[in-house]
Amino acid sequence: MAMQSCRYSEIVSSEIFKPRNIIVTGGCGFIGANFVRYVAHSHPDVHITVLDKLTYAGNPQNIAGLPQSQVELVQGDICDAALLERIVPGHDSIVHFAAESHNDNSIANPEPFITTNVEGTFHLLEAARKHDVRFHHISTDEVYGDLALDDPCKFTESTPYKPSSPY
Repeated sequence: MAMQSCRYSEIVSSEIFKPRNIIVTGGCGFIGANFVRYVAHSHPDVHITVLDKLTYAGNPQNIAGLPQSQVELVQGDICDAALLERIVPGHDSIVHFAAESHNDNSIANPEPFITTNVEGTFHLLEAARKHDVRFHHISTDEVYGDLALDDPCKFTESTPYKPSSPY
């Protein structure tokens, strides 16, 4: 029996993913809201459910003015498995921006960072797996440690992790 081989690029190019119904966690935060605005303007056929806890970093004004028929705001916590069970089915992708930020705060009180950034991400991953939803995790370069602005070195995908805080 002959085995057929094909390259990853052939598989990927034959199936272009075109989401129609996405969840954006942290979509009222600075970076998440800019992503929501980009998708809303560039892909008007994509429905966006913004899931945001609306704490210190999330502001619904950041997505104000977008078509309500296209962008829906759900105020909630990514750690709430029951909420995820209600909203994840029917979506084809989760784009995960939600996180406790302001990493200096994690030194004084790491618990909220662990709860949201680790446990919340875990709950999202479980919901994505259960409902066969594609998952895109957006993170920060903080996992690579510190680098001076004028340092000639740059972080790459192969840079080892060297976090300097619980963030």
